[in-house]
Amino acid sequence: MRRLTTDLSRGDCRPYFLWDEDISGDELRAILQGADEHERLRLLGKMLREARDLDVWQFVTPRHVAEALPLLGRRLGRRRAFWEFLIEGWRHDGLLAS
Repeated sequence: MRRLTTDLSRGDCRPYFLWDEDISGDELRAILQGADEHERLRLLGKMLREARDLDVWQFVTPRHVAEALPLLGRRLGRRRAFWEFLIEGWRHDGLLAS
């Protein structure tokens, strides 16, 4: 297995929030932009659930999260309310399109 890292610029290492999967940062970026919707949503949900919120933006945009949020509900666990609050607040403030 690749070593874990908190340095998310290290694309060859495994991000700390993927502690149970051997996926590098570069592979994660490719999956999150890929066509396999099931795998993309699975890993996006895991990242939103496990990663620090500021680290999420190293991999996806707020628009990306907002578009996927309705499909991720059950994958987010107790973090669901946080992400819904954040995205809805940005929409309310005009920082993110409705």
